[in-house]
Order: sequence, then structure tokens, then C-alpha cells
Amino acid sequence: MSIESIVQSTRIVLASRPDGAPTTENFRLEAVNLPELTEGQVLIRIIYLSLDPYMRGRMSAAESYAEPVEIGEVMVGGTVGQVVESRHPGFESGDYVLAYAGWQSHAVVVGDQLQKLDPAAAPLSTALGVLGMPGFTAYSGLLKIGQPKEGETVVVAAASGPVGSAVGQIAKLKGARAVGIAGGPEKCAYLLDELGFDAAIDHRAPDFGEQLRAAVPDGIDVYFENVGGAVAAAVLPLLNEYARVPVCGLIAHYNDATAPEGPDRLPEFLSRVLVKSLTIRGFIMAEFVGEMYTDFLRDVSGWIRDGRFAYREDFVDGIENAPTAFIGLLEGRNFGKMLVRVAEES
Repeated sequence: MSIESIVQSTRIVLASRPDGAPTTENFRLEAVNLPELTEGQVLIRIIYLSLDPYMRGRMSAAESYAEPVEIGEVMVGGTVGQVVESRHPGFESGDYVLAYAGWQSHAVVVGDQLQKLDPAAAPLSTALGVLGMPGFTAYSGLLKIGQPKEGETVVVAAASGPVGSAVGQIAKLKGARAVGIAGGPEKCAYLLDELGFDAAIDHRAPDFGEQLRAAVPDGIDVYFENVGGAVAAAVLPLLNEYARVPVCGLIAHYNDATAPEGPDRLPEFLSRVLVKSLTIRGFIMAEFVGEMYTDFLRDVSGWIRDGRFAYREDFVDGIENAPTAFIGLLEGRNFGKMLVRVAEES
């Protein structure tokens, strides 16, 4: 890269750590000149940026399964990009790649950390959604931990999102009954009419608990946890003996700044775990990549090709709009996999 061809990247960095719900003031838009490539590196222009709930945890300095983003650093995130220049033998200009490049328009990355994508095999955006981390999270968590059996009842929270929608569809393909919990009539209709769920419950309904109980007359055998809060509280009494609970996320609590009000519910929770012999297992999808990722790509891509698996994407245009879109994601305003279209595909 010569001085005449210096590439400038527009990026979003963490300006401050949020206290409670993030605001746009916690982010800062800036432009930087990228360094010249060294051997083994690749310059990519970002086309799609994935926005996911886990990013809220990266904004906090609290203990977690991954290191937090430091103040002034680029916000982390999965991306699909196109190679502009390469000093890695495995990539050349024009290649499409999957990278963990974060919230920016261009990035210099180590070529060994990239995965080449075939734009003819599937839409590029699906590498960040149904054929990417969210899809694999659903596939691995449900099949490895939930282990649904034919005729059992699977309940999934945040069911219209990229993980929850995949969980319900995989449960159906495995012969189970799928009950989805979502926010609002439109999302519930989507679960029933487009994804083929057996029942859909609006968690905003005043009689949510009664509706949920009526939808699972034989109890719940698998509960795929994405939310926590009032949804989890309604589900807990309905879990059957030996029920399995894969814990993927707790989005209802990500913005908590203080301990919840009310009585200590931990003794009641542990008592039910004991009495019902429940299996509750938190997981990070990366732990299953080695044993399940190949099967995941084969199965889900095949189901999509056969018309047995649907997905929905929610796009916002422009890297500068990523903070507002992310805040909306945490508030449940997205409908489907949340993606930022940073640039057009060539």
C-alpha cells in the first residue's frame, strides 16, 4: 500500500461504558488511516456487519467468557467483507470472506483468521445469520444440550430472532412440538404462518402466563433460554421431570445496573431443579465447533435448499447507524437477524 493509496476506515469505537441501557453517547464515530499491509495480512472492505446481543456484555468490564472492549477500541462483531489487497497466499483481490473485523468500513486482518465464502452457494449475509454464528448456536445448543425427542414439547424464548427461529424449526424437523414466545402479534403470526411453529405466545399479553400454560398441556421438555426475566419465571413451573434447559442468553438482564427487586427466588429455583431433576446448561457455541460445525452446514443448508427452513433478515444501512440499530436490538425492535449494510456487494 503506497502513500498515495492510503485507505481510511470509518469506525465505531466504545467511547464510555454504559450504566444500564446503552445510549448513543457510549459510542464514537471516527476515521483512521489503516497501516500498510505486512506479510500474511489482508485488507478487506466490510459489506455486512452483524449486530448481536452478546455485544452488550463486551461493553462492560464485568467478568465474562470473553475480554471486554476497551475504551477507544473498535466495537467487536462478525463481518462479511471483500478482499481489496492481499499479502496472504490464500486470498486475492475480489474474494469474499467471513471475518471478526468489528464495526468499521475497512480492516487489515490476518489472513489465517479469515474464512473464504462462495457467493454462489448462498447469499453472503447468511454467513452472519442462519448459516453463521446464530444458526450454529441454535443447532448446537438444541441438539447437544436440549436433545429433543419425537413428540416432546420445545419452548423457545425470543422465538422470532435468528437463534430462536432456528431452534423452533430444528425442533419441528426432529419431530418435536415447537412453542415460540415473541413480542407482539406480528412476530407471533410470523412464527405460525411462515415458520410452522405449533403455538406462539405474546409475552406482552396481560394473560401471558395463562396462554403459555394452555399452549403446553403436557408440560415443557426443553426450554431454550434466550431471555430470562418474566418469561423464564413463567416457564419454570411448567418444566417436566428431566427437562433440559440450554441457556444461550439473558437479554432481559443485559442492561441491569442493580440487583432485581423483590424476594430472593434462588431457593425456589434450586428446589425445582432438585425436585424435577432438571438439566440446566449454559453454553458458548464455540465449544461445539469441532464436533458439530460440518454437520450444521450440511443440514441447515440442505433444509434451506429443500424449502423446509426459513429465515428473516433486518437491514439498516450505514456504519454510522450501527449504534442506534444495536440499541433497538436490545429493546426488541428488530424483526429477524439484525445486519448493518456497510457497503454494497460488487
